[in-house]
Amino acid sequence: MAIAQAAAIPRRQLLAYGALGLPLAMAALPVYVHVPRLYADAAGMSLSLLGGLLLAARLLDAGIDPLLGGWSDRAANRQRLIMLALPCLALGMYALLHPPAVSAPLWLLASMLVTYFGFSLASVAYQAWGAELGRDAGERTQLTASREGFGLLGVVLAAAVPGLISSDLAAGLSGLAQVFPLLLLLLAGWTFSGSPPAKARVPASGKLFGDLRSVLDDGRFRCLLAVFVLNGIAAALPATLVLFFVADVLQAQAWSGAFLALYFVSGVAFLPLWVSLARRFGRVRSWIASMLVAVASFAWAWGLGAGDVWPFAVVCLLSGAALGADLTLPAALLADISEAPTDDRGESGRSTQAGAYFGWWNLVAKLNLALAAGLSLPLLDLVGYRPGAAAATAGLAAVYCLLPLLFKAVAALLAWRWRNTLELSS
Repeated sequence: MAIAQAAAIPRRQLLAYGALGLPLAMAALPVYVHVPRLYADAAGMSLSLLGGLLLAARLLDAGIDPLLGGWSDRAANRQRLIMLALPCLALGMYALLHPPAVSAPLWLLASMLVTYFGFSLASVAYQAWGAELGRDAGERTQLTASREGFGLLGVVLAAAVPGLISSDLAAGLSGLAQVFPLLLLLLAGWTFSGSPPAKARVPASGKLFGDLRSVLDDGRFRCLLAVFVLNGIAAALPATLVLFFVADVLQAQAWSGAFLALYFVSGVAFLPLWVSLARRFGRVRSWIASMLVAVASFAWAWGLGAGDVWPFAVVCLLSGAALGADLTLPAALLADISEAPTDDRGESGRSTQAGAYFGWWNLVAKLNLALAAGLSLPLLDLVGYRPGAAAATAGLAAVYCLLPLLFKAVAALLAWRWRNTLELSS
């Protein structure tokens, strides 16, 4: 069903709200992708110690997201929490991307905790604020699309900037860390000064853990979360394995950067299409359509082999298009669920628990990444795959293509089954 929509938010206000998504996404890429290699090379840390510290920091990061969401719900002004978080993020990023010659393990752990605190608090409060800015389902979809579109641009910039600054990884990341605070300041200023006004809200006043549990008691949220988990694992699996697939199945390692760039640029380019389809056909149906596009792309990838560069570019184009829907439509559905008035949510009818909803949501998103790695890498070992070896690439292709296809298909079936529950505005 189509989304009922009030007068549209002016484009300048949509862009202003989304702008902060760019530096937040820029921070995520080097933290997850570059830091392990940086500390292994520049600081000489052992891989076992490095892996243990990264795992501990990431588990703690995921675990505190619901608590940060509950804190956000109790704040009179979510923007003030974002302002508190951003200096922590900038300081943590600068320290994290400048490893010292001595005491590197302690430095890594401390700087990651500061970075994660700043990033997680800013992200949860920012998402909850966006849910409150939208007056109806259509506006919340637009606001989410703006935020995620800027986020995808931030990922592309984070991937490109270090290489443009220097061919040396450490020097490139150092340059990124120096540019990042200025960019964060400018875009945060744009977001705070130009975003649409939010209606009055009643801060949460109940017990923190009781409110967090009550969010999980929401049946609609549990349905959406189940689809999100399956679909998120399906997206995280190929993200974990794509470089192995390109190098050993396609034997086209030199094209890795171009494939990744095409994937993310496609995500940005197709965002307006998904918003338009959601307005006409509803967000759940449009999300299911994007899942079917991804299923088709993985089925196509299953038949590829050495030298199939251009056919795999089509895979990146289609799966990137589906990414735009994955980032926008479920988060917009969650914004609606978090804003649905109930008897215990204040006199204004405005939700006081959007932060808790997005806190649990972010926890699950981060665990999806960990679960994908924990599932796919042992499976590769089980089928006998070894990076750089010609043997067992069929097993790699099966894990890369067929496993995400299975998870996507199940997610699509569940979304269709629960379509009338998930689409609150239908």
